[in-house]
Amino acid sequence: MTGDTPDRVTDKVVASLRGTADPRLRELLTGLVRHLHAFARESRLTQEEWERAIGFLTATGQTCTDTRQEFILLSDVLGLSMLVESINDRHGPGATESTVLGPFHMTESPVRELGANIDLVGDGEPCVVSGRVLSRDGGPLPGAVVDVWQADGNGFYDVQRPDVQPPGNGRGLFTADDEGRFWFRTCVPSPYPIPTDGPVGGLLEATGRHPYRPAHIHFIASAEGHTPVTTHIFVEGSAYLDSDAVFAVKPGLVTGFTPVDDPSAAREFDVPNPFRHARFDLVLERS
Repeated sequence: MTGDTPDRVTDKVVASLRGTADPRLRELLTGLVRHLHAFARESRLTQEEWERAIGFLTATGQTCTDTRQEFILLSDVLGLSMLVESINDRHGPGATESTVLGPFHMTESPVRELGANIDLVGDGEPCVVSGRVLSRDGGPLPGAVVDVWQADGNGFYDVQRPDVQPPGNGRGLFTADDEGRFWFRTCVPSPYPIPTDGPVGGLLEATGRHPYRPAHIHFIASAEGHTPVTTHIFVEGSAYLDSDAVFAVKPGLVTGFTPVDDPSAAREFDVPNPFRHARFDLVLERS
């Protein structure tokens, strides 16, 4: 037997995958092996660096819980989540752009009536969010489902501070009316840091990156016969729009949260006056 060169090691591993019954799995594993091995060769990866990487991935897995997904967070800060989203975005011109799911869609949003208030702690500036769910041809989509989740006025999700926020705070599952309309009450979201008390936070610190995301609200909109869209709206003028820690901002998703000083409008929406109003439509592509 003769010693294997680095290239021969790669070829042997790839050859071992030829019996994989699923052709797509074979394609993915083959590409993964070739790229990982190429990275190790090109960077001349040392044994110590490899062991440290294994330790980092182990710690990432150990940090995951039922309400925290550190691997999604890692994917987000490396831009992989946004890259995969962009590769698979099949929404045509005029449809709402997609963006990352994020690591906090970890619990089911409670079903709420249109117009309900999802800000159960009342620690932020009052806000109304309204719009319609439409098909790309402009027709309304009655009965469309709109799943919403956001941080509170201090920049934390309910699962991050269960001792302060009741379960389901900042979350709601709404059904659009016969004209495709939806609306709900909440607080204006604020910029916030992604969790930094785990391995991903250590990675950001080691690379000199900040952990902040611009102010935003998450949405998943779905309707029969249409492709669901996972998206955000970002607060116009928010800090960090140009340096989102997870690279998820698209200009078309930046939305005005317009100040309203109108007692009659406040009574109509059952919010204090003055308040902010964000208006936008969710436009879906036909399946």
